[in-house]
Amino acid sequence: MVRPHAVIDSWKTIRRDSIQALLDMPAGSLAFQPTPDLMPFADIARHILIAGHGLAGLLLDGVDNLAVPEFRQMIGKYAPEIPTDAGADVIAAKMGEVMEADAAALSAQPESFFGGMMTRFDGLQVTRLEMLQFVKEHELTHRSQMFMYLRLKGVVPPTTRRKLAKK
Repeated sequence: MVRPHAVIDSWKTIRRDSIQALLDMPAGSLAFQPTPDLMPFADIARHILIAGHGLAGLLLDGVDNLAVPEFRQMIGKYAPEIPTDAGADVIAAKMGEVMEADAAALSAQPESFFGGMMTRFDGLQVTRLEMLQFVKEHELTHRSQMFMYLRLKGVVPPTTRRKLAKK
């Protein structure tokens, strides 16, 4: 059985790596995008922040149906205020601050909270814990995207640096 605190702790680790990736991008490269149809690096970080915090907020507010036309507006309610010209340090600080608050609020929920059923935006019926797992996996996907962008700029991602440091 997957335990809520294990998912939350894992998400926090992924977030720390997302933050470190943001801070590792060379100065002046936040607008980098490998091709015009891909999201710029800083926008990926903003997306991680807004989607993660928005979905956690919806979970915590007890919203049980995300398969509604106003889904994007619902998420927007939780979007943290960050200037459009914010640098990596500002975005990273907000990512950390929001993660700590969301993790604390989720950790304070009783076990029964995570067993409650809800409808994901794609119509799939899931428990709140399964939805939280999805939120974590969503960030993991975009963190991987950030890592690829770092590699394209010649930067070794934080997880690889940790692995290499152990050798």
